[in-house]
Amino acid sequence: MKKIEAIIKPFKMDDVREALADIGITGMTVSEVKGFGRQKGHTELYRGAEYMVDFLPKVKIEIVVQTEDVDRCIEAIIQTAQTGKIGDGKIFVTDVVRVIRIRTGEENEEAI
Repeated sequence: MKKIEAIIKPFKMDDVREALADIGITGMTVSEVKGFGRQKGHTELYRGAEYMVDFLPKVKIEIVVQTEDVDRCIEAIIQTAQTGKIGDGKIFVTDVVRVIRIRTGEENEEAI
């Protein structure tokens, strides 16, 4: 099993969710996050004063899938989240050692 974490632009969230649902992904965790990379920040004007906004709003999607589904998930995320502009985001893939469904005690593949 693998965990896919994708950091994307907020306005792309619905498209990515639909694309993942189309390939059979039925569950995910979504968080509103802030951060920056090469995109850095930007300046904004508030009550006549200019100030720097260092952290930009993003959405983090977390999905745990079977190893054989990883490439399809990554492709779906890239196809729908990519704008071609700086700040499109990142995808991280890590190994998952164990999963337990709290309600039933099911483990690993049965718990996903």
